Amino acid sequence: MSARSPLPFDPIARAAELWADRVGPSTTMAAVTSVMRVQQILQSAVDSALRPHNLTFARYEALVLLTFSQRGSLPMRVMGDRLQLHPTSVTNIVDRLEHDGLVHRVPHPTDRRTTLVEISDEGRDLTKRATESVNEIDFGLRGVTERQTEQLTELLGKVRHAAGDF
Repeated sequence: MSARSPLPFDPIARAAELWADRVGPSTTMAAVTSVMRVQQILQSAVDSALRPHNLTFARYEALVLLTFSQRGSLPMRVMGDRLQLHPTSVTNIVDRLEHDGLVHRVPHPTDRRTTLVEISDEGRDLTKRATESVNEIDFGLRGVTERQTEQLTELLGKVRHAAGDF
């Protein structure tokens, strides 16, 4: 994942020692800095896996969401809610996916004010191949057991819940 050599020490642990000496308790700083660094590592791994498919993670998430829907289509507003994105961001993602022939906009059958985004056969095929790619690398999450991964998800869920994410 990284072209550079690993450091001979953990820079976050060293920063935590310095923080504790100069500022005060460093547990939270070290945890947050670690989460942010891991996010960079995971983002890089997932981006590398999706790049050959000409997808970003946001576009991939949108396609997966559509494949998970019962009819293969969702209102754009619902996509924004589920992906936790601003409507403008959803519009930009859908514009790119539509340009590439992976989705198309269709009128809602009963609500003229609503536009549905529907995944195309090409979008389904690409989503399947891209999913194989990210699964091959475990989304970049290495070095932990399945149980530890479940615990990590549970712990991060607590932070997300406390922040009002759900």
